[in-house]
Amino acid sequence: MARIEPFERHPAEYEEWFEKNHFAYYSELQAVREQLPKSGEGLEIGVGTGRFAAPLCVEFGVEPSSRMREIAKHRGIEVVGGVAESLPFADEQFDFVLMVTTVCFLDDIDAACREARRVLRRTGHFIVGFVDSDSLLGKLYEKKKRDSEFYRIATFYSVDEIVSHLRRASFGHFNVVQTTFHPLNEIEKVEPVVSGYGQGSFVVISAGKED
Repeated sequence: MARIEPFERHPAEYEEWFEKNHFAYYSELQAVREQLPKSGEGLEIGVGTGRFAAPLCVEFGVEPSSRMREIAKHRGIEVVGGVAESLPFADEQFDFVLMVTTVCFLDDIDAACREARRVLRRTGHFIVGFVDSDSLLGKLYEKKKRDSEFYRIATFYSVDEIVSHLRRASFGHFNVVQTTFHPLNEIEKVEPVVSGYGQGSFVVISAGKED
């Protein structure tokens, strides 16, 4: 069952995070933008309120929370109800699939990865943005997850764990970038996007389909 209760109950608090932490948000946005293909038809899984899909011009989204969907629609996203583990789309429909800060809320990460692969065209890419559990922010979120309406239901993953799940779904050709190198309350400008992982808290992995 999709973990949507906090998002149904607290959409305003969700939106408030982006306003309060706008430099961190813009840093994350830039990291995702650098991994996206320059063209093609894309889908964001767990599109939320469209905070990433809208500025990145990702036209389609899938989202289990009805209240989040309504906000995303107002931002111009063509969004439908559904979950990552059972996408309501045809085989090989998209050139790329995006998932940002959604992986920690999945019920079955392997099923979600297989579904992402199914709806991708042969040369498509799966782009996953998430907070690395081994990072400064990841460790803080884990430590204080009981205090958060959203993260108390989350399962955080390391980069190596995400890569392992992607490999099991027959993804490869990985490219990894990172950003947000300071605590959220110390970020006073848009932070750089750097190759690799192990320093930044927010990591974006691009993975291609393997035969």
